[in-house]
Amino acid sequence: MAEKKTSARKATSSADTFTEEERAAMREHAKAQRASARARAKGESEEPAVLEKLAEMDAADRALGERLHALIRANAPDLAPRLWYGMPAYAKDGSVLCFFQDAKKFKSRYATLGFSDKAMLDDGQMWPTSFALRELTAADEARIVALLKRAVG
Repeated sequence: MAEKKTSARKATSSADTFTEEERAAMREHAKAQRASARARAKGESEEPAVLEKLAEMDAADRALGERLHALIRANAPDLAPRLWYGMPAYAKDGSVLCFFQDAKKFKSRYATLGFSDKAMLDDGQMWPTSFALRELTAADEARIVALLKRAVG
């Protein structure tokens, strides 16, 4: 009689796989997706949701996020503001190109400006796609504007 083999794999739940912050981000993403679909169906801008999210941030991250928002709107007006995993993001033709992650979101020591793979930042075989932010100088802002222009293509 053949013995019945049992699987060595243990079933895992999302509680075992993802941190609470990651699960919260996924819930926020689902909520944002529904809100985004409603806004698009009505022909409305998603900018108010982005501004509301920025207003909820701690003072230092809020200042960074609001400055980035202003830079992006002024220098890449074709990018549409929207929420992406609960973060302010900016999309072209429905695809997120860049986003702002506040430090508190994943208990990090710095905020992040990130670019998705849709951003046209390719430079050889290796290039940065995210940048740690603590404050923005005029030189930093000029670099971000240059990155935005490249990212949009």
